[in-house]
Amino acid sequence: MLSAACIALCVALALVKPTYLVFVVGVLLVVGIVVGLNIRWFRHRLARLLHGASDASSAAQGSFAAMSVPVVILTGGSVAWYNDAFRDDVMGGRDVCLLPMSKVVPAFMPALAKEKTGQNIEFGGQRYSVYGSGVEAGDGLFVAYFVNNTTLKRQAGEYLATRPAVMLIAVDTYDEILKEMKESDRARVAGEIDLALEQFIGATTGFLRRISASRYIAVVEERHMQEIVKNRFSILDKVREIGEEAGTVTLSIGVGRLAATLREGEAMAVQALDMALGRGGDQAAVKSAEGFEFYGGVSRSVEKRSKVKSRIIASAIKDLMAQSESVLIMGHRASDLDALGSAVGMLRFAKLCSKPAAVVVNERQSLGANLIEEFRRAGCGDDFIEPDEAEKCIDKNTLLVIVDTHLKAILESPELYRAAKTVVVIDHHRKCVGHIDDSVVFYHEPYASSASELVSELLQYIDMTKENRLTPLEAQALLAGIMLDTRNFSLHTGVRTFEAAAYLRRMGAQTQAVKKLFNSSFESYAYKAQLVTDAEIYMGCAVVFSDSVPAELSVVVPQAANDLLTINGVEASFVAVDNGAQVSVSARSMGDVNVQVIMEKLGGGGHLTMAGAQLRNTSLEEAKRRLLDAISEYRESQRTEKQKNS
Repeated sequence: MLSAACIALCVALALVKPTYLVFVVGVLLVVGIVVGLNIRWFRHRLARLLHGASDASSAAQGSFAAMSVPVVILTGGSVAWYNDAFRDDVMGGRDVCLLPMSKVVPAFMPALAKEKTGQNIEFGGQRYSVYGSGVEAGDGLFVAYFVNNTTLKRQAGEYLATRPAVMLIAVDTYDEILKEMKESDRARVAGEIDLALEQFIGATTGFLRRISASRYIAVVEERHMQEIVKNRFSILDKVREIGEEAGTVTLSIGVGRLAATLREGEAMAVQALDMALGRGGDQAAVKSAEGFEFYGGVSRSVEKRSKVKSRIIASAIKDLMAQSESVLIMGHRASDLDALGSAVGMLRFAKLCSKPAAVVVNERQSLGANLIEEFRRAGCGDDFIEPDEAEKCIDKNTLLVIVDTHLKAILESPELYRAAKTVVVIDHHRKCVGHIDDSVVFYHEPYASSASELVSELLQYIDMTKENRLTPLEAQALLAGIMLDTRNFSLHTGVRTFEAAAYLRRMGAQTQAVKKLFNSSFESYAYKAQLVTDAEIYMGCAVVFSDSVPAELSVVVPQAANDLLTINGVEASFVAVDNGAQVSVSARSMGDVNVQVIMEKLGGGGHLTMAGAQLRNTSLEEAKRRLLDAISEYRESQRTEKQKNS
């Protein structure tokens, strides 16, 4: 009060006698210094009275004061008391009594400190774990303990940063590219690959070793793996540029990250590499406790399959059928001509092994109704049974063959799969997370055009007689599956595709009869035309969302997606239809857009140029939002990749 009165008189004097301004300023300066020193002395004296051990007025206060752990007591959000350890260790000897805690330690939050794990705070170059209890607001008391664990946290951070990540690297195109070169060119390209990998790993503290002609193993620290992931495995792009003159050279990388032991990390890397190869190669798959992450996969797959493997698989399946009493074959939900065609092929395989067999299909939701109807006209309608009927007759001696899918979530009958003791999988789609992992035989070839192509090859390695052989109708079913997935041999075809088609033609398949299997009714054609008319262009993609297509006409969905690709400027097409039970999405592209990656974000999968997803318990509006977000995210990643490469 005296200081305030003195300041007021000085101001009045300066107004009356401006000549005394210098004197007034001097007086105010002295008053300010005196007031500041007194406040500081008062705060220090008050702090000593409140937190000093010798002045402790209670046993509790004395106990807190003697603690080596910094303790502070708050009331109304302000500092009411603290011990010497808090002042010296946390505040650096500064007294902060009665100051708001938000100014003393801005990062401190009582609500977090009350949690079982406490609150981690970095203050004054030190790291603390703060634990508290009491009333956070009002007149109550809140006690906070500041545990200095700087050294422990730094060591823990260093431990995590130095965790080894195991990396398995495979040259995808070694057999297809390098082995066809002259010795000098092969040595040059192999040397460039070695140099690129050595520079890639040499930028880290890890090491690289060659374990075979086309495989390497590397171990790097987690701190460097974070940078590698941040750069989205730039080595993939660098190696892809090496063999551009002689042919594309690509890598597949599997990484086991944050494993408990090196052995576990190596096992995770093996799984990750298998996943990368199963998705077509030219990408990196990272396996951690949280699951898989994928990087790359921007180039087309290079066909690499061995007829020896087909013969071995055919022999293995024949042996399994010999040990079984019956065989059931099923594909994916909403089965198409490829699923039904390959199932019919495996049905003939089972008959050649003299085993009773049937194809499990939900005819009401099948997209291959024309094919089933053709078999009924031929007197083979009993070869197709409904899922609920199959679930009643399956037993421990039944062999279940799954075709055209390897995902548990989209099987025609998940219950049938769970009831089966012996399972065989035949599929050509790129491997996805959630695949069937308990099959006896897992024949997975992402380089094949279709499951029908794979089954056609298997049939060539089983003995047939003139009386018991593939019928023309069965050959036409297999050829229809190949034509569907290759869009009449225009996409995703290789030498083996045409070899399989030639074999089916020799077995009596008539192309004009196959073409009729793709015919549709006038009503379905009208719905397809309406879907094409309703299309909108979004980021270079044609997208359609509809809830007016009947469930029995869902075959028009992929047909509309194919037709949309014929429009100039459309790089990919997405058709989503709500049929009540689920929202079905069909995606197609000409190769510039990887629709498999986009569909995987919706829980689906497929190939680079053909993919799909089935969203259950999802409204059409929600499906639209998710699809557009997935397209935007993919386009953004494409833009980032182009900027990085440029």
